[in-house]
Amino acid sequence: MESGGAEPQRAATQGVVEQGAATQGGQVGRGRGGKPRRPGILDVAQRAGVSHQTVSRVLNDHPNVSDRTRAKVEAAISELGYRRNSVARALVTRRTGSIGVVTEDSPLHGPTMTLIAVENAARSSGMYVSVATVTQWDVASVRGALGHFLEQGVDGAVVIASHDEAVHAVQGFADEQLPVVMLGPSDLGPGVYTAAVNQYAGGRMAAQHLLDLGHTDILHVTGPESWLDARSRSRGWRDAMRQAGVTPREPVPGDWRASTGYRIGQELVEKWRAGAEELPTGVFAANDQLALGLLHAFAEAGVRVPADVSVIGFDDVEGSAHFFPPLTTVTPDFAELGRRCLEQMVAAIQGAPAVDGSVGASVRVRASTAAPRRG
Repeated sequence: MESGGAEPQRAATQGVVEQGAATQGGQVGRGRGGKPRRPGILDVAQRAGVSHQTVSRVLNDHPNVSDRTRAKVEAAISELGYRRNSVARALVTRRTGSIGVVTEDSPLHGPTMTLIAVENAARSSGMYVSVATVTQWDVASVRGALGHFLEQGVDGAVVIASHDEAVHAVQGFADEQLPVVMLGPSDLGPGVYTAAVNQYAGGRMAAQHLLDLGHTDILHVTGPESWLDARSRSRGWRDAMRQAGVTPREPVPGDWRASTGYRIGQELVEKWRAGAEELPTGVFAANDQLALGLLHAFAEAGVRVPADVSVIGFDDVEGSAHFFPPLTTVTPDFAELGRRCLEQMVAAIQGAPAVDGSVGASVRVRASTAAPRRG
């Protein structure tokens, strides 16, 4: 008897919630005090000529709805400008339709584009994103941000970061009440939900592009050693060189800044002019900002790109097609990264096994790379 009585009560509760959504706010008819109200699920049902339960099934992507009925309901929703009441939905489903995103307070291209990709993918899925930035990656800061999202009742959280401190901080947060997807590292062990651009493959692509052009003296200017992305790109470059039977130069350590690329470019030119070291015929810069600094230093010294030195970057930042010369670069598929992140988040929320979160990249060939100089 208890189970028999529970279902009608649940249905009645749903009816009250949905009706409440239909009678709040304002664009259809008049509500309390004569104020206009927003269209609700009952208005949609009336316009489409179906029951409010059918409208609910359409809104929740229930499979037992014919294509014709679904089209009628969607047309009514569009005509009325109906918007789902997220509070009412949360009361019924125990889901808020929102996710939290923790990212760093940084203007770097990768984290910024990743955040945009996640937000776009979430919006396309009918979810909302709440963002928290942290200035330093330690267990206390990350626990505070994730705890804040837990109090907000988000369905899950995404952490965008790809350096050692961030990984340690996230691994220090063990709260099964909040599903977490780490966006940046590609492998944190079994059972950990991650999504990431395949940085290793991207590094191999950059080196292989120069090798295919005929370069054998290829220098790599790295990103910061504490970043997983930088280490993976470097390993990809080194493995591609070794597989081609080429002994790589010792890489030059850098960071993500154009000013560092400029300084390294100046140092390469100074050593060359002093007869201490030949210029490499090709340079793989770990990101486009480093490449921009190198191009500046080479142009200032009269070193021609690509006639004297070819340069390839990584990220395909906005404006890289207008560097001088336009920059050949590795282009991550950020849009796909956002979609994979949402797939992982759904799996995490449902307690399902993690899916493949790896995303590819491609080489965007422009004018900064060519066959190596002769003589």
